[in-house]
Amino acid sequence: MIVELEISKLKVGHYVVDIVNQSSNFSLSQPGHVKTDAVIQHLINKGVKTVLIDKSKTLFPNKKAATPPQRTDNASVVFNVQKAKQIFSESKEIQKKVFADAQEGLALDVEPIIDITDQTINEIFKNSDALACVINLRNKDEYLLEHSVSVSILMTIFARYLKIEKSIIQQLAIGAFLHDVGKINVPDHILNKPAKLTDEEFTIMKTHVNHSIDAIKRTAGLSELSLEVAALHHEKLDGNGYPFRLKAKDISTYGRMISVCDIFDALTANRCYKDGYSHVKAFTILRNLAEQAHLDKRLVDLFIKCMGVYPVGSLVELNSKRIAIVEQRNAEDPISPKVRSFYNVPYRHYVMTEDIDLAKDKDYIIKGVRADDFDLDMNKIIEFLLMQG
Repeated sequence: MIVELEISKLKVGHYVVDIVNQSSNFSLSQPGHVKTDAVIQHLINKGVKTVLIDKSKTLFPNKKAATPPQRTDNASVVFNVQKAKQIFSESKEIQKKVFADAQEGLALDVEPIIDITDQTINEIFKNSDALACVINLRNKDEYLLEHSVSVSILMTIFARYLKIEKSIIQQLAIGAFLHDVGKINVPDHILNKPAKLTDEEFTIMKTHVNHSIDAIKRTAGLSELSLEVAALHHEKLDGNGYPFRLKAKDISTYGRMISVCDIFDALTANRCYKDGYSHVKAFTILRNLAEQAHLDKRLVDLFIKCMGVYPVGSLVELNSKRIAIVEQRNAEDPISPKVRSFYNVPYRHYVMTEDIDLAKDKDYIIKGVRADDFDLDMNKIIEFLLMQG
C-alpha cells in the first residue's frame, strides 16, 4: 500500500517511492529503503516535505539500532563530501569577488582568501580525499572559477604529501588560488575559444600571467612565495615556457609543483566545449610532458603516487560490468583500491551499492571512466550513494 508521509514521520526501514512536496527540485535516483537517520536528515536538508512510501515493503530494524554514521576521518569519502562541497562553493564565491576586483584594477581583499585557504588546508589535513572527490563535481560553465579553486586544492594535497611545512603550504595555496586571476583581462572570445588559438591570440592569452602578477603585487599582505607560485605556473624546464622563458635551474620546486597541478586539472576538467580526460589518461600525458622536459619527472611521479593510480572519488569500470567509485587507496597494490559499486553497465541503471576490497575480491578494474561516458551526473551519483547509506 502506497501512502503519502510527512518527512518528520519518515523512519529507518521505510521504502521511499518518490518525493511529493518539496521546496527545491531534488529528485531520487531510484526508489529504495531508508537505511540510516542520516538519509532522512539529508532529505530534510534538501527541502523535502512529504514522500510516497510503500508500506508493504517496510523493514523493521532491531530496537538496538546502530548509531547513525557521523562525519569522521575514517568514514566513507561520500559521507565526508558535504563539508568539502561547502568549502568548494564558498571558495568559488570568493573567487568571483577576486576576479571582479582584478578587472577593476583594485587591490584584492586578502582576508577572505586567507580564511578559505586555511579552511581548505585544515580539511585536507583531516581528510584530503573528500576535497579530491569534490573536484570531480564540476560545472562545465564555470571552468575559470573552479579551475583556480581546484588547482589550489591540488597544490595543498600535493604539498601535504611531500611533507612541506604547513605555514609554507598556506602561501602555496594562496598563490595557486590566485594564479589565473589575470585571465579576467583576456577577451572572452580568446579565453573561451573552442578551437586552437592563432599565434596572435596565443600571445594575448599568455599575458594573463603578467596580469596575475600585477594583481598580486598591488595587494598588500600577500607573500613573495605566493607571487612566485602564480608567476611560474606556465614556465617549462626546457626554457620554452612563459612569460619569462626560465630554464630549469631558475624554476623553484614550488613553481614546478604548480605546473603539474595546473595541467592535471586542465586535462581532467569538463569545459563547455570539451570533455575532460580520465585521470589515467591525464597521468599519461603528464609523463609524456615530463619526457619532453616540460615538467619535472620526479615531481610528476610523486604527484601520481600522491593522487593514486585511481584517485579517491574517481570512477572505474569493473570486470563485473559495474561502475564503482574509488573509496580508499591501496598503497601496497595501487591497482586494487577499495571501491563502492553502484551502477550496472549492460542494463544502464543504478543498483544496490556494494563495498568491494579489490585486493581481496575476484573482481578487478578494467579502466578508469568518467560519469559522462554513461550519461551520468557526478552530483546525482553522490546523492544516490548518500541515500544508500
